[in-house]
Amino acid sequence: MFGFGSKKKSSGVNEFNQSMKSVSLWDDAWKRLRKNKMALISLWVVLGYIVVALAAPILPIYPYEEQVVAHINLPPSLKPAGEVMLARRTAYLKKVMKAENRTEFTASEKQELEDMKKDIEVNPIHKRVYILGTDSLGRDMLSRTIFGGRISISIGLIGTLTALCIGILVGAIAGYKGGWIDNLLMRFVDILYGLPYMLMVIILMAVLGRNVAILFVAIALVSWLTIARVVRGQVISLKNSEFIEAARSMGASSMHIIIRHLLPNCLGIIIAYATLSLPSFIMSESFLSFLGLGVSAPLASWGSLVSDGVKGMEVYPWILIVPAVIMTVFLFAMNFLGDGVRDAFDPQSKNRV
Repeated sequence: MFGFGSKKKSSGVNEFNQSMKSVSLWDDAWKRLRKNKMALISLWVVLGYIVVALAAPILPIYPYEEQVVAHINLPPSLKPAGEVMLARRTAYLKKVMKAENRTEFTASEKQELEDMKKDIEVNPIHKRVYILGTDSLGRDMLSRTIFGGRISISIGLIGTLTALCIGILVGAIAGYKGGWIDNLLMRFVDILYGLPYMLMVIILMAVLGRNVAILFVAIALVSWLTIARVVRGQVISLKNSEFIEAARSMGASSMHIIIRHLLPNCLGIIIAYATLSLPSFIMSESFLSFLGLGVSAPLASWGSLVSDGVKGMEVYPWILIVPAVIMTVFLFAMNFLGDGVRDAFDPQSKNRV
């Protein structure tokens, strides 16, 4: 199997007396991943999302929870909010004027436009530029989408890490020990598999309340079953290998063998599973938020933003399109990256990449 102890590359000669350098699992996987252009592009996209999410508090964007009543439902624009407001109000009054068969504004309408112009000139808040528009409460969609991505990606990462920790522990112990321990753990997994996953999460959220921490726990609590089975299968296929027998003959404990020998040789499939499962956790959170059981205001996630956007999509489509497109791009990138990582760690895929 693959060696994980030393990072130093050894060299040797083949039957033709040609010098050869050994290649580690990580170098070989990275080499094959780089050949997959789509996966490599997706890697940079995901890293870009993560950097923006981490840097959200220091980015030059408006506060995501700040409401400006005068800026409600402004469309995306590179112009100052005041100009957009004035143009939109003027266009509306012209439609009213045309509907009433008038050729000019009334005195009250003219006064309203003059007051708006004066307010725009003296109030600095109207100098703001909303690149992605605002929502129904006058909040910046760019800011809310960035901070929403921060929460959605955090839920995906924490859910994945929690699922990996529980699943790897249960799967490794069940696969290595076998016997009644394996039967007990796997029957417990089978029972949980028989329960409706999303219904369990909804019940937990409904009983324990709407809280980000509880959302993390609810999603991760029943999401470790698949990785437990995958790790168990890998451990069963490896536990009778020569290098495991050698470790046993040297007096290594079961935990030492699992941690130092078996799990490192399962890392490829574990990493591939992690990259493929993270989008599913984000989708689960989005579904819960869409139902009103996810992140609560003033916080936002991509799911809650999409839920808010659906309510006014016919009149203000950008409120739905902005978070939906940004979330879709990230999920596509994660899926392409997951497929690429899976192929990179699969030796049988060398001739296919």
